[in-house]
Amino acid sequence: MHRRSRGFCYLLNEDSMSNVSYYTAEGLKKLREELNQLRDVERPKASQAIADARDKGDLSENAEYDAAKEAQGLLELKISKMEETLANARLIDESQLDTSKVLVLSTVKLKNMNNKMEMTYTLVAESEADLKSGKISVNSPIGKGLLGKTVGEIAEITVPNGTLKFEILEISRA
Repeated sequence: MHRRSRGFCYLLNEDSMSNVSYYTAEGLKKLREELNQLRDVERPKASQAIADARDKGDLSENAEYDAAKEAQGLLELKISKMEETLANARLIDESQLDTSKVLVLSTVKLKNMNNKMEMTYTLVAESEADLKSGKISVNSPIGKGLLGKTVGEIAEITVPNGTLKFEILEISRA
């Protein structure tokens, strides 16, 4: 499907309509808040910018008007994509998670076999990843390397500067 907007053509991937993403309650709340911010604050600002530019006269030579219309189009595209993401979002029932192996929302205590340091990570959806708070994406090299592993197993993970070996010490729920 193609959409045209003032000289730009956006190609929408039909398969993206069925992309289910899993979120924690916290992640889903953040997504909803961001969407509400775009709809309730940014959208009226974009409309006002267009109105202000329109008031400045001849639209055929008004670069400010064209820029405001372009910005509005990009904002509407972002809102549309977020609405689609939210429509396909599924809440993870944390009480149903298996702790015998590493899954999404598992908190994993690891020992780096190279330097013997221990660390703890929680595997989360990509949109919720935050390394400072110990949340890593299941799509990251380390996240992918840990998925499916059990306590006592050694995960060998290839990263850009070599291979890391982690021993799985403990698995719990987030």
